[in-house]
Amino acid sequence: QVQVVESGGGLVQPGGSLTLSCAASGVIFSINGMGWYRQAPGTERELVAVITSGGSTKYENSVKGRFTISRDNTKNTVYLQMNSLEPEDTAVYYCRLDQVYYRGYEGRTHFGDYWGQGTQVTVSS
Repeated sequence: QVQVVESGGGLVQPGGSLTLSCAASGVIFSINGMGWYRQAPGTERELVAVITSGGSTKYENSVKGRFTISRDNTKNTVYLQMNSLEPEDTAVYYCRLDQVYYRGYEGRTHFGDYWGQGTQVTVSS
């Protein structure tokens, strides 16, 4: 009813840049919060950045000044621009969509929270 697809991960050298995208499709009326999380092997999933429906942003301390989160509400898409990447940024990155207001196949409206499938980001020389 709501599909969430991430793209943009890959292998990059230290100091390089990548942009992740996360697009939601379906009959969607609005999305409240949108965010990015990451999980490295053997660690808990952690918040990287979030953006509210009003455009307010919050970042994990280690990515401040290097990463930028943005959203395009006309495309139901959230982006994460990552610059000056470090080996410590290596992880699987997941997008998170909170309070997605949508119409289901049966014609009724619903609220739901969704995760993307995850995309690998590897920073290595």
